[in-house]
Amino acid sequence: MPQVADPMREVRRWLWAVAVLVAGMVMLGGATRLTGSGLSITEWNVVTGVFPPLTDAAWLAEFQKYKAIPQYLEINKGMSLSDFKFIYFWEWAHRLLGRIVGFAFAIPLGIFWWRGKIDRTLGAKLLVLLFLGGLQGFIGWWMVASGLSVRTDVSQYRLAVHLTLACIIFVGLIWVATTLLPKREIGRRGKVFAIILIALSLVQVFLGAIVAKTNAGLTFNTWPLIDGVFHPKREQLFLLEPWWRNVFENVLAVQFNHRMTAYLLWFAALGYALYQMRRAASREAWILFALISAQAVLGIVTLLYAVPLALGLAHQAGAVAVLAYASFHAAKLS
Repeated sequence: MPQVADPMREVRRWLWAVAVLVAGMVMLGGATRLTGSGLSITEWNVVTGVFPPLTDAAWLAEFQKYKAIPQYLEINKGMSLSDFKFIYFWEWAHRLLGRIVGFAFAIPLGIFWWRGKIDRTLGAKLLVLLFLGGLQGFIGWWMVASGLSVRTDVSQYRLAVHLTLACIIFVGLIWVATTLLPKREIGRRGKVFAIILIALSLVQVFLGAIVAKTNAGLTFNTWPLIDGVFHPKREQLFLLEPWWRNVFENVLAVQFNHRMTAYLLWFAALGYALYQMRRAASREAWILFALISAQAVLGIVTLLYAVPLALGLAHQAGAVAVLAYASFHAAKLS
């Protein structure tokens, strides 16, 4: 039997390749945060920033700039030049990969459009993703700038926005690529619920970023109890005024919210898998539930071991895997 032509195969593979690069950005960003490297480059030079310092004098100049910010003065004072180079390269690699992602998306987009591979509907979706990618670059610098003058680290508010937007872009790439499959329908029920699981996962990513930046995982690293109880008292959870500040700044509330959302996501995934039983999407729904369960277990282990670098990165990779499969699954539903 002759093979059916697949005119969108090249476009689909390109989008999946960019999604892999974005996943790499998320992971490299996690490593940059966990190594305390995010403030090592104190300027945003779009063109000249492509290259690291190439001479001893250039390295000393960059080091002097870093010595002027609060993080060095209050935390890293006295660090050696070699230690500075270590944190500098993490941040430089993160920014370089961001530039690569931008070119890897924008240049093929123009080529495919010129070749007539992209219609108006698909083009609109891809232009939205292109805009979000550009916005992500500005948000990245907005985040870094928050730690250069008064704080010794970046704002948890801005970090959460930065990470969540990266994950939204990742979901968008997977979603659009999956819709270009020649045969993608696996069922006619449950798409709304599948999308809700993606939304809950993104909320959990946002809350996880707040946990990471406030070091809530180091402050309360027991499970299933938190500070000796399963549910802290109301006055502990609403310690700050106005009340919404507790979501971002009250370490106990931050940790508690992340845990409760994890439970909610797990039960929602279980309910969705049960809902899809004996339907065409049953197998994929159970795989998604298994991924979410594995991520929950990994989160608990990471917490109990006080977030070592390897487990912290593994937990972040698990979130990326959940988002990838949830997006792939939901996009395949009719």
